[in-house]
Amino acid sequence: MRSVEVDDSWSFKELGRLETSYLTHDYHKYPAKFIPQLTDRFIKENSRIGDLVCDPFMGSGTTLVEAIVNGRRAYGTDINPVAVLISKAKTTPIEPAYLKDQISHLLGDLKSSMGMKHLGQMSLLTCNDVDIRIPDNKRLEYWFPEKQMVDLAIILSRISQIENQDVKIFSLCAFSNILRGCSKWMMKSVKPTIDKDKIIADAYKSFFHQTRRMIIKNGEFWKILGTKDYDCVVDNVDAYKMRLKENSVSLIVTSPPYVTSYEYADLHQLTAIWLGYADKLSEFRSKFIGSIRKDDHLPIDLYSKLGRKIAAELRQIDKREANGVERYFFEMQLCFQEMHRVLKHGGRAFIVIGDTELKGVGIHNGDVFIQTMEKFGFTIHQVIKRPIPSKILPLTRDKKTGRFISALKADRLAYPFEHILAMVKT
Repeated sequence: MRSVEVDDSWSFKELGRLETSYLTHDYHKYPAKFIPQLTDRFIKENSRIGDLVCDPFMGSGTTLVEAIVNGRRAYGTDINPVAVLISKAKTTPIEPAYLKDQISHLLGDLKSSMGMKHLGQMSLLTCNDVDIRIPDNKRLEYWFPEKQMVDLAIILSRISQIENQDVKIFSLCAFSNILRGCSKWMMKSVKPTIDKDKIIADAYKSFFHQTRRMIIKNGEFWKILGTKDYDCVVDNVDAYKMRLKENSVSLIVTSPPYVTSYEYADLHQLTAIWLGYADKLSEFRSKFIGSIRKDDHLPIDLYSKLGRKIAAELRQIDKREANGVERYFFEMQLCFQEMHRVLKHGGRAFIVIGDTELKGVGIHNGDVFIQTMEKFGFTIHQVIKRPIPSKILPLTRDKKTGRFISALKADRLAYPFEHILAMVKT
């Protein structure tokens, strides 16, 4: 991989935030989010209208959105329920006048309810139309002042009463995206960190502005898709258990999680707790690929010689981390086997991944992936090395631990470049 020259044409560094957040792409913040122009290029150059495009690690659904606006069918899956929520919201255009009316009623009810709460008339809220239920989780007390918890509970309780499922998902997505601003979470930190001096955002105002922004984006999305038939499936299964027929996919576009992917569970914990996706953070983490907390006793047999070497080298330093890396490579191996199953002969898989270090050991993901995919019958079409100036990703790591840390404390960038592996099923 080191011999591959950097290709700036894939960096899209000339694009600003407004250009990369068109349509519904700006609904929700998400770590390691694809630049939509990247997926748009993959799709236009490597598939035809009507083809099925698949993203086995869909994250916030960028590939799915770009697939359906380009006239392709789309299938995506993610084991993270937060990703599923966001992707469903982003890929579902709602008739603009109807959505605006529904959200106006919601905001009006919330304003009235919160007004009564601040007047001390809590009994009116609990006995009439708003049943306030704050999740019984001590983590909420850690992150949120009592006032914020009550206000957020009122918003969530009112959202739960929405009958139209598309509007409910839209509203839950908005609710999820305001949680960090309404908490003690340090906004610029890549790790869950308390900011004791933070001026915590007002829950109602945050939700009001978030839904208003999303309504505008939905209107743009509706103009493209609202009157057209489109086919998009958002799934919530492991990437190696996709509910697709053999030889049905024309193109795979995906960016798999990195070795320490379970760290991303930390970044989604607020939504996971509020929406009941997990009672304990450890349980939530265990779902992510390569988690050292999994206990499924799968026999691990790595096809990549380099993967085995990396795990062995790391085992001399930290056995627990080595087990995690070995499990990660093995679970990715299962995913590549599944990609080969669903992809048509001659179909291409574009895998976007970067290399990193853990405990001082080089984790050469790209080379391990190529070795593994070749075992299943993939051949290399092209390898592209691109800088990632615009990718939303925690970029800083501590040299000793390999963990994401604050940019102020970091001694290096984690992923200054990443590779695009263009593999063909032969």
